[in-house]
Amino acid sequence: MPAGRGCGQQAPPIAASEAHQAAEAAAAPATGPLDIKLPLLEAPTDPKGAEPFNPDAPDRRVGYALVGLGHLTLNEILPAFGKSKHARPVALVSGDADKMAKVAKQYGIKPSSCYSYQTYDKLKDNPEVEMIYIVLPNSMHHEFTLRGAKAGKHILCEKPMTNSVKECEEMIEACKKAGKKLTIAYRIQCEPLNRAAMKQVRAKTYGATKMLQMMNTQNQAHDQQWRHKKALAGGGSLPDVGLYCLNTTRFLLGEEPTEVSAQIYSTPGDDRFKEIEENVSFTLRFPSGAISQCMTGYGSFNNKSYTVYAETGSIKMDPAFPYHGLHQERIHAPDGQQVKETPNDPQKDQFALEMDHMAECVRQNKTPCTPGEEGLQDQRIMEAIYLSAKENRPVQLPAVAKLDAFRGAAPKDEA
Repeated sequence: MPAGRGCGQQAPPIAASEAHQAAEAAAAPATGPLDIKLPLLEAPTDPKGAEPFNPDAPDRRVGYALVGLGHLTLNEILPAFGKSKHARPVALVSGDADKMAKVAKQYGIKPSSCYSYQTYDKLKDNPEVEMIYIVLPNSMHHEFTLRGAKAGKHILCEKPMTNSVKECEEMIEACKKAGKKLTIAYRIQCEPLNRAAMKQVRAKTYGATKMLQMMNTQNQAHDQQWRHKKALAGGGSLPDVGLYCLNTTRFLLGEEPTEVSAQIYSTPGDDRFKEIEENVSFTLRFPSGAISQCMTGYGSFNNKSYTVYAETGSIKMDPAFPYHGLHQERIHAPDGQQVKETPNDPQKDQFALEMDHMAECVRQNKTPCTPGEEGLQDQRIMEAIYLSAKENRPVQLPAVAKLDAFRGAAPKDEA
């Protein structure tokens, strides 16, 4: 037989020892980053391929409890955990026990980690849950944030934050008292193309921004959904889809408006708008002189876009606000010749990005990019918009000199 190991020959002691050490290392819990590097496949002249995904080990991810199992949770948020590096779903809260049991099986969540709205407070006894993601009708955000903070959990709350300035302030105070973080789910501030637009605006790549035009409209079903009931929604198109126009304008500029003026109109006889408004047009004026014209509605064809008009160029996002399929176009004339640029969409999952950002803020003890104070500022401005429309006059807002006055740490940029 040639030199070497035969079929029944034992491995040398050193090899056996190495194998034992390797097995122990594989079984041991991760104590640091698990980043894996691979050699490049492309020549320097070709576009670089993606790096390995490199998620945290499951036992090191922040455990989320999802409160509310409607369209957004089932269609977007729960699937997004498959693209998350730092977060995982560990608990569910719903008023529909049968649906919750099915969802729990789909995502491997233990029956003991499924709660009703009445037993929600028992989350305090579940050590796997570090973060609560509240995905409920607007009027319920306040109650479930207060109860979640009392249970000792960090809170990620869907926008709008709630239905009044007073409730926003109470939510912020409850989380501060509990020593827990509160963030509002403004996913646009984590999305790569919108972040790129923000950087272009702040850097004055095309000179100073003069005007912005924001549009977010959709034609809603005639189904008497909760969004058509003022007690649950707090309002109509403004706090739901119009909020994207308001918050994105503030995010792009980094400034706070000093004046708002608004008009509201609802189609007579349309049952959807008995309690809430259909269309809102509002104008925001900023200290730099920039003006943002925003339009939002619940009864017209879907349009979710904006354009930034600067001195020597423009940045257009169309669409700008959907969950998928965003598109950016930049137009400028560097040598008197018009140039159109269309950056690639990295196609990152916006919900995974915002959940990962919040998870990192928990692990690193940082203030989230969009804390409760960001939601409170939007609520103050929305109340001024309603007042302006009611009294048919411009409404002045308190001056805020600092840029990004209500924001925390920026999320990691995802190329």
